[in-house]
Amino acid sequence: MHAALTTLKGVGPALVQKLARLRLENVEDLLFLLPLRYEDRTTVRRIGELLPGTRSLVCGEVLLAETVFRGRRSLLVRIADGSGQLTLRFFHFSAQQQAQFRPGVHIACFGDARLGSAGMEMVHPEYRIIRDGNNPLASDTLTPIYPITDGVPQGRMRSLASQAVAIMRRSPPAELLPDSLRNELDMPTLAEALSYLHHPPVDADLTLLATGTHPCQQRLAFEELLAHYLSLRNLRRLASQEKSPALPDDAGLHHRFLSSLPFTMTGAQSRVIEEILADLRKAQPMMRLIQGDVGSGKTVVAAMACLQAIGSGRQAAVMAPTELLAEQHLQSFQSWFEPLDIEPCWLAGSQRAAARRESLAAIADGTARLVIGTHALFQDGVDFHGLGLIVIDEQHRFGVHQRMALRDKGADGLGQPHQLVMTATPIPRTLAMAAYADLDTSIIDELPPGRQPVTTVALPESRREQVIERVREACAKGQQAYWVCPLIEESELLDFQAAELSHAQLSAALPELQVGLVHGRMKGPARDLVMRAFKAGELHLLVATTVIEVGVDVPNASLMIIENAERMGLSQLHQLRGRVGRGAAQSHCVLLYKQPLGKIAKSRLGVLRDTNDGFIVAQRDLELRGPGELLGTRQTGLPQYRIADLARDGELMPKVQKTAQTILRENPATASALVRRWIADAGRYGKV
Repeated sequence: MHAALTTLKGVGPALVQKLARLRLENVEDLLFLLPLRYEDRTTVRRIGELLPGTRSLVCGEVLLAETVFRGRRSLLVRIADGSGQLTLRFFHFSAQQQAQFRPGVHIACFGDARLGSAGMEMVHPEYRIIRDGNNPLASDTLTPIYPITDGVPQGRMRSLASQAVAIMRRSPPAELLPDSLRNELDMPTLAEALSYLHHPPVDADLTLLATGTHPCQQRLAFEELLAHYLSLRNLRRLASQEKSPALPDDAGLHHRFLSSLPFTMTGAQSRVIEEILADLRKAQPMMRLIQGDVGSGKTVVAAMACLQAIGSGRQAAVMAPTELLAEQHLQSFQSWFEPLDIEPCWLAGSQRAAARRESLAAIADGTARLVIGTHALFQDGVDFHGLGLIVIDEQHRFGVHQRMALRDKGADGLGQPHQLVMTATPIPRTLAMAAYADLDTSIIDELPPGRQPVTTVALPESRREQVIERVREACAKGQQAYWVCPLIEESELLDFQAAELSHAQLSAALPELQVGLVHGRMKGPARDLVMRAFKAGELHLLVATTVIEVGVDVPNASLMIIENAERMGLSQLHQLRGRVGRGAAQSHCVLLYKQPLGKIAKSRLGVLRDTNDGFIVAQRDLELRGPGELLGTRQTGLPQYRIADLARDGELMPKVQKTAQTILRENPATASALVRRWIADAGRYGKV
């Protein structure tokens, strides 16, 4: 099945290059390129029965063919079958093609029927010349419609896939799922599933096929999810065999740190800290994910982990995806660690040359016991001196290779550094099982005492003036407010309210208030100045882009307005909402939307009105937008699935997990074969 594509009829070097754009490299790849949809071409319809808007197969005799120039050059072919006449219209054609349509020739064609100026017509239908009375377009199965690329028409793709299926039937692929398991799950063999999906019978359930829930599709999705899960578990096994420096001692730092805090840890924080410290005391690398809703106190848990590394004589590094979030961590750690005589070292792209040289020297000679920064931490020229722990915040915002680069920088004679990754995006259990099977997971599922749920309302843009009055009233009572806009400046393409325009309008409407502006294009020092002023209470209202989505902690801010909320994802809206409600006052979030409101947008805003539970929000976001969007960005380290869909197939994950444990225990060779079949570049995700 791994034969080269050139073994197929009609495939030469030029076609191989075109097929590579579809990630097709061998015959087996063709088998796993499933149809996008199916069409029923089993019935030939009479031309006189055609209805506008239907896709139909018809046969007829050519009456005439002519080239016309009516606005643009086109070829018109008139055919008839005794019940009526049909015009075929071609805008792209060759002289050779035109010569085929001689009067008296019989053809079969398939396409969208529509009402034209001279009766029913089809534009650029698929067609074949009928010879010896055979209809080459007619089929005794549903006709698959495949993904295609330039230079590879649908007919050619169907021919190639059919050849691949024929080869498979002569030499079926190895069945890697045990018969007992398949019977328990009521699944067909791999060969049966592939054969069915490329050539479904006429009575196939098109509804199931269209939604990806047909048993044959689920059979393939299950095996693919299983392969990825096994791959991640293997990475976890390999990591457990590596060495890391054991970090057994906090040198009394934990007690001094806890006694200096103005608050007490929650039960959930204490539980997660114990899990982390137990990992750090081992000589194997910790690979742990901390999940916690906004405001649950993940950063102070990370601080305890850093103190364990520092107390054991090693360095700790904290990496965040943006300078604003990294600066927030720097301020928190500075205030927490000042009583411990530990001064965090700052490293970011915006540093001046002299300050950067000073930081690099302190990192290299070990003077810097705690390093905080952005992706600058893993760039060339950064040399650590015994890096024992890496803390990565909002880890899905970093690409896989970026995380690998920082991990490799920490490798020394004692092994790899421990890794602690944090996310404020609650991840549904089934998605976490699929995406993070190589990580141990800790969940902080308890908010600090005194935190009140944020009351959320959705209002149309037409009530903007009332919302401005609400801001005035809140600030008059000594509270502060955020006003969030998605863009920095006006865009003709996207009808968003821009932050700069909103800042000008709100400053004019609320002259008695001090209104600040912060966005991602501001230089770090200028942005930091505004944020410090807001945190100090010098600003009443902060107009901002979504740059404030993570990390900013202003307890006195109790009101948030989010413009164009209908265009943002649920998890992002929930993250933004988490910037308020961090103090004792009852907090409110106003979602402003433009009408008319679509069905999905209405559902999205309804979820936020109904719940403050980040895991419920995340589950709905997964259902509405899919895992790539939920986990953040184009850089996400999620593997790309060929057939499985984590939003659709997540419910398979408990069975996948159970099956993987059985295979790893009873037949490890099968695990390797599954990974090879589905994940050609599994090594790319190694150890991160």
